[in-house]
Amino acid sequence: MTMLRSLLFVPGNKANMLSKSLGFKPDVVLPDLEDSVPDAEKAHARQSVHDFLPRLLDGPSRVMPRVNALDTTWTDDDLAAVVLPGIYGISIGKIRTPGDISEISNRLAKVEARIGIEVGSLRLIPWIETAQAIVACHAICVASPRIVGVAFGAEDFTNDMGIERLDDDNQLLFARSALCIAARAADVLALDTPFFQFRDDEALRANSLAAKQLGFKGRFAIHPSQIETIDACFSPSTEEIAHARRVVAAYEAAEKQGRGSTSLDGRVIDVPVVKRARALLALAASD
Repeated sequence: MTMLRSLLFVPGNKANMLSKSLGFKPDVVLPDLEDSVPDAEKAHARQSVHDFLPRLLDGPSRVMPRVNALDTTWTDDDLAAVVLPGIYGISIGKIRTPGDISEISNRLAKVEARIGIEVGSLRLIPWIETAQAIVACHAICVASPRIVGVAFGAEDFTNDMGIERLDDDNQLLFARSALCIAARAADVLALDTPFFQFRDDEALRANSLAAKQLGFKGRFAIHPSQIETIDACFSPSTEEIAHARRVVAAYEAAEKQGRGSTSLDGRVIDVPVVKRARALLALAASD
């Protein structure tokens, strides 16, 4: 599975922010044409991102512009501007049904064919931001082989639900868990909503580690200062790696004695536990 831990939003209408983003190394940089850009600035942002993409593509990060949703008049113009050879794919907001995935995939295929990119090669990260999308989440996740991950949008979700967004995130627990389970069943990445208290690194760390326990594999950054913390939280820690190695060693020693389980630090080590440890070590090796 692809590792996408930190995904940095950059407002497409802010030339200075696009330039500054070249100095950072998130796993993905997302020049944004959607929510961070006022309606009156959409055309300007589209042109700015188009002009700046070659510089981003020379950088160390995957590039994945976010385009405006299908229920706007801007999607096709966005695609025409930002689908260039070398981008990793696109992200798109406000996906509600598997039919929306088919629609954006077909539109993307037409642009790929027109500019000479292999049809179907560009990846897709749709945003799950409504009750309707949460209910249809697994069907959305498997609607196209383009999908590499699905993103949870907490602000739009709470708006759709007519509930207040609180700091404890308890009101999001079911939706976030449902998305993580659906993504895992579809073998795609669950990517968590941005954390807006961008000056509070400890709160970001605590929230990200809690998200990791639900099954999220990365999250979106709204400020470059968040990248390091997000990468650390969604990567195996030194302690986790050391423990996983001990688990594997203990199990392999037990296997040589003809046993299918053993114990370590007072806990049973059996097949599911060792599989989890080996998966963590494989993830660490891929970093």
